[in-house]
Amino acid sequence: MPNRTVYFVSDGTGITAETFGNSIMAQFPGKPRHVRRPFVDTAEKAYEVCREINEMGEREGQRAIVFATLVNREVLAIVREHCRGKVLDMFGTFIEPLEEEFGVKSNHRVGRFSDVAKSQEYHDRIEAINFSLAHDDGQSARNLDAADVILVGVSRCGKTPTSLYLAMQHGIKAANYPLIPEDFERGKIPSSLAPHQRKCFGLTIDPDRLSQIRNERRPGSKYADLMNCRYEVNEAETMMKRAGISWLSSTHKSIEEIATTILNDIRPDRLIY
Repeated sequence: MPNRTVYFVSDGTGITAETFGNSIMAQFPGKPRHVRRPFVDTAEKAYEVCREINEMGEREGQRAIVFATLVNREVLAIVREHCRGKVLDMFGTFIEPLEEEFGVKSNHRVGRFSDVAKSQEYHDRIEAINFSLAHDDGQSARNLDAADVILVGVSRCGKTPTSLYLAMQHGIKAANYPLIPEDFERGKIPSSLAPHQRKCFGLTIDPDRLSQIRNERRPGSKYADLMNCRYEVNEAETMMKRAGISWLSSTHKSIEEIATTILNDIRPDRLIY
């Protein structure tokens, strides 16, 4: 497994192939080398990627694993015939049985992002990303009434990546606001958040992990000191409990798990597509 190469070949971005393929590969031990080859949408490109995959197999002494999301049947036929890797046709595995079940042909659209100019969902996601960037780390308290959620917590507990993931993947307008020592001295959430308290969702983190993260950014500083991290985390959790704000620990959770928990709490409709 450590010396194995996994290819994600697509006539679109390859995101679908890579996301699904990574989920499958996570069930096995080892960390194989990952290679994404997007926009393989012509016969010429198909032959080229086949040569690359075959040469890699020869160098490694074992065939590569190939997750393919190829809508173009001509391109797929070339890959199936000329690629000596283990080709897993993800569209063929799922779409063809569904075509038979539904009694209709799929639209065989290349990529998730076709016709983006006509997609309201796409424009909503772009708007959400811009909103999250403008409201990152408490940069702005304007238009918070337009936010779907406001993430609160101490610095470096995972608010920014969670906000951007919510925006990019789910079109959620997510602001995030750091709780700072002045807030702890007052013993209540910032006044700018008070009118939007029902939209707030808290993140916390294990103080030891927080100290480790902060030391990577400001080594040896009071900001990263373990005792200070314990104080900030304790005060933040106490404040959120007092304000009735739901919260969870990001210590052992992925961004995807955190985002799904937040969606389930504030916008369960976004989990229905």
